[in-house]
Amino acid sequence: MKEPKQAPIKDLSELRSYFQSHNVIREYIAHTSKVHSVGWSCDGRKLASGSFDKSVAIFNLERNRLVQDFVFRGHTGSVDQLCWHASHPDLLSTASGDKSVRIWDTRSRKCVATILTKGENINIAWSPNGSTIAVGNKEDLVSFIDTKTYKVVVEEQFHFEVNEISWNNTSDLFYLTNGLGCVHILTYPGLELQAVLKAHPGTCICIEHDPTGRYFATGSADALVSLWDAQELACLRVFSRLEWPVRTLSFSFDGRLLASASEDHVIDIGDTETGEKVAEIPVSAATFTVAWHPSRYIAAFACEDKEAPERKRDAGNLKLWGLPSQG
Repeated sequence: MKEPKQAPIKDLSELRSYFQSHNVIREYIAHTSKVHSVGWSCDGRKLASGSFDKSVAIFNLERNRLVQDFVFRGHTGSVDQLCWHASHPDLLSTASGDKSVRIWDTRSRKCVATILTKGENINIAWSPNGSTIAVGNKEDLVSFIDTKTYKVVVEEQFHFEVNEISWNNTSDLFYLTNGLGCVHILTYPGLELQAVLKAHPGTCICIEHDPTGRYFATGSADALVSLWDAQELACLRVFSRLEWPVRTLSFSFDGRLLASASEDHVIDIGDTETGEKVAEIPVSAATFTVAWHPSRYIAAFACEDKEAPERKRDAGNLKLWGLPSQG
């Protein structure tokens, strides 16, 4: 059973007033070191976090709070990025600096596959049709893993800095962002270059597709976020409220809201239809990762927080925002 979808709010002023009464942040201890990546299962019932401490924590969402369920261990290096299967709510994949990708099953609480790769992995994407996992490493090699056999079927070496990778919603186009401010769009599975978009003057760091298939967004070292029409490949608008390199992006379930985060002490929540600010989440340190829930206006995120009182040790906490101030 999926979490019931929240009714989308159409009016900008209504959205703003909604978040004035839904702006509570709850914090949860998840790890013994910093959290690199958070993500929701497709049914919205579970949240996973991957950490520098080599573990993956699984939480259950119970109404308006997270309850830690269990922790996956097995990676021997930092867990840098994770992603869930787009339609199977129990399957999760993780990319690690230990030169492996692991697939975990939250129902059996086991690692169901370990795929060895050629380098230290930094990013991962699971195609929406479930058939392929792409993983990129520090040497700009992208490996494609067949999820039926859990074997690497294709490797593609790029001759530029590959930062983040993503599929479109129909799984037939593969996107990657690079150090020259460009988005490269390739066919899949053919991997023929379809287009190169000059998206930013600075390094293009992150890319995200919206759940409705209308948009994708890119975040850059120039502190800008650009929103693109996925069909026309035209830049619709630019969000310029942050002042530091944009590290992470996430769209709300209805594609209406775009969260972007950086070293700024706020996470910006923008309206994709107008570009205007809807809300902001106050943070006290650089934000590594943010993820909207797949059916509700709540977001999980993790920052580079330090433990009190000395503030020397990294805190392994994650946070939930968008909770009602009453009840």
